[in-house]
Formats: sequence, C-alpha cells, structure tokens
Amino acid sequence: MKVVLQRVSEASVLVKNERVGSIGQGLMLLVGVHENDTEEQMQWLAEKILKLRVFDDKDGKMNLSVRDVEGEILVVPQFTLYGDYEQGNRPSYFEAAGPDKAEKLYENMISYFKQLSDLNIESGQFGAYMDVQLHNDGPVTLVMER
Repeated sequence: MKVVLQRVSEASVLVKNERVGSIGQGLMLLVGVHENDTEEQMQWLAEKILKLRVFDDKDGKMNLSVRDVEGEILVVPQFTLYGDYEQGNRPSYFEAAGPDKAEKLYENMISYFKQLSDLNIESGQFGAYMDVQLHNDGPVTLVMER
C-alpha cells in the first residue's frame, strides 16, 4: 500500500461539481493499493499516520500529530500511484490491485481511522473522476509505503 500524505490547511474533493469530502486543517491522503496488499499493511499505515508528528508545536517544531491538533483526514483513492513508467510513455498499472480488492482495502482504511479516532474522516469517491483541491501547509508531503 502506498500513501502520499500531505499536511493541509484545507482540502476537498468534488465529483461532477458536487463536494463529496472536505476538511480544514489536517491530512490529505492519496491512497494506492497494490495487488499484494493485506489488511495488516493497511492497519499499520493507518496507525502510523495517526501518530506521525508532522504539525508544529508552539516552538515551530514538527512535534504534534493529527490527533494532537484535533485535525481532520481526507482519504482519496489513487490507483495511479502504482503506475509503471519505465517502458514507453504510457504508464501501465499492472501492479495496482483490481477494483474489488482496492475498493475494499480503501473503504476498510476509512473505517479503521474512524474506529481508532474521534477525528472527522472524509473521503473521495472510489472509481470516480475527482477534482481534488488542497492547500498544502508547509509544504509537508511524505510518501509512505508498507
């Protein structure tokens, strides 16, 4: 599983000009599922994301987690994270999980965040063409893979 984590001051997802998910200060996650990914990998990443100290404390040091700042999380499906661009000029996605498996792990990740925290958890729409808007705060961006 691969996650691009971005610290944001705000972020939203629109599908057909309708807002389906929106957050203020927090984390926006682009989530890609590999064909070999497991529930355990997803859980490890979700737990790590909730604990990551990527928000500034009163001294300006990244020492606080999304929980500490009572932030929000926006989870967006992103199968293109597993695009292979080595040969040719059109990426292939043979390593990305098929839609059934990918959607299940994606939805399970959202549920797991809700189970582990009282934070507001929003999401994009699996399989839809999405307009993702964000204000990256910092910028702070991490690429995580498990």
